[in-house]
Amino acid sequence: MLRVAQRVLLCALLGSVSASCPPRCECSEPAHTVKCVSRELRSVPTGIPGYTRNLFITGNQISRIGPESFKGLDNVTTLSLSNNRISEVESHTFAGLRSLRSLDLSNNQLAVIHPEAFTVHNQSLRELNLSRALYNHSSVMDLATSLRWSSLGSLRGLDLSDNSLIYLPSRIFSHLTSLRWLQLSNNSLVAIHNSTFLGLEHLEELDLTLNALRTVPEEGLRELDSLPGTALLLGENPYMCKCGIEPFALWLNRSQGRIRDAEALVCAFPVSMRNTSMLSVGTLTLGCNQRNAGADLALQTSYVFLGIVLGFVGLIFLFVLYLNRKGIKKRVYDMRDACREVWEGYHYRFEIDSGPRLSQVSTSADM
Repeated sequence: MLRVAQRVLLCALLGSVSASCPPRCECSEPAHTVKCVSRELRSVPTGIPGYTRNLFITGNQISRIGPESFKGLDNVTTLSLSNNRISEVESHTFAGLRSLRSLDLSNNQLAVIHPEAFTVHNQSLRELNLSRALYNHSSVMDLATSLRWSSLGSLRGLDLSDNSLIYLPSRIFSHLTSLRWLQLSNNSLVAIHNSTFLGLEHLEELDLTLNALRTVPEEGLRELDSLPGTALLLGENPYMCKCGIEPFALWLNRSQGRIRDAEALVCAFPVSMRNTSMLSVGTLTLGCNQRNAGADLALQTSYVFLGIVLGFVGLIFLFVLYLNRKGIKKRVYDMRDACREVWEGYHYRFEIDSGPRLSQVSTSADM
């Protein structure tokens, strides 16, 4: 009878444990883990055990999440919501996750990100993964606002790779003062502008590989120099090795110590320079000085030739004037006499109109 009672008690305990696990999810109390993977869920399931520290809800059909989605989960430290087709994240969605340190929203379709979408009490969040998560370019502005308003002062890592980003709004990371690594690889960034990385004084690694950088102008170089303690990754960009890239090439040689893939940086265009090491690109390789000197010489020659032509035309003009000096003098005298006659006629008419008696005489004479 004792063994039967023990078995009944064990079955009851197992039943209570299984009952505490949401439908279509797998729960492990010893591992403090709950997994709801590829179950075609349309919302975050309810009844997730309070012991949960690692929560994986991935590969489902969830379209939006809000503050009601994660109530009572104070112990969750790792939350993965990847590949769920999430399009909207409301403000304070994760505010109840007081212990949250890692949040994965990769492989979603975020079109609407509310201003305080990533706010977590106690600023416990350390890692935020938004790789392949942004739906379109307009959501970048929503993201910039959310990073500014979500109190992420303790965030250490941010992954924005694979989002087809063409540009980054100014000061987008200015409130992430504790950020240590920033992943921007596999986007379409064409330039680095002033104030893009403002506020990232503690950044340790910046990954800009696989973008659309053809060069980095002086403004971008100053921006990268504002991060002296940051290790940089700049490989696999389509660098255009033509005249004008010399400042970037010189900067690369000067900054080799903190560019981890400096030896692998090569030219992509033009074809004649393809696969040439960026570290070897300079004025001698491109021949820019020689071209500039030749252009200056050609410009100076053209100016001299133009001066000679204008001087010759001027001499011809003066010679023509000299040959026609008598005719020109006669025409000037004729014009002077004509002007004098006209002036005397106007003067005579004015004297008649101004004298009443002369005016009467003139009128009677006309009659």
